[in-house]
Amino acid sequence: MQKEIRMPRHKKHRMVRAIPPVSFFRPQGVPVHDLKGVVIPLEGLEALRLADAEGLDQKSAAARMGVSTATFCRILGGARFAVARALCNGWSIRIEGGVYQIRPPHPGKGG
Repeated sequence: MQKEIRMPRHKKHRMVRAIPPVSFFRPQGVPVHDLKGVVIPLEGLEALRLADAEGLDQKSAAARMGVSTATFCRILGGARFAVARALCNGWSIRIEGGVYQIRPPHPGKGG
């Protein structure tokens, strides 16, 4: 009897508003060669923006990103964890990668 091999599901692209103008932050006064850091995927930054900067509830933010509420909560939790670790430890934050698609602008709406 052969064992069935299951392939993992492909991650659905998460909708984001735009590529951020700045993708690297570091604490002042720490030499780059001594710097540790965290990486936040672009969809993590988008979740932070929607929930914390825009103040959207999780259901609305999930709809904007085109994911389920549970997936949005996981993305947001991971991004908040990374930012908290970086801030508490004096680490850098790099925003890069992820599984995303740039959301087309909606006429008459702020994004």
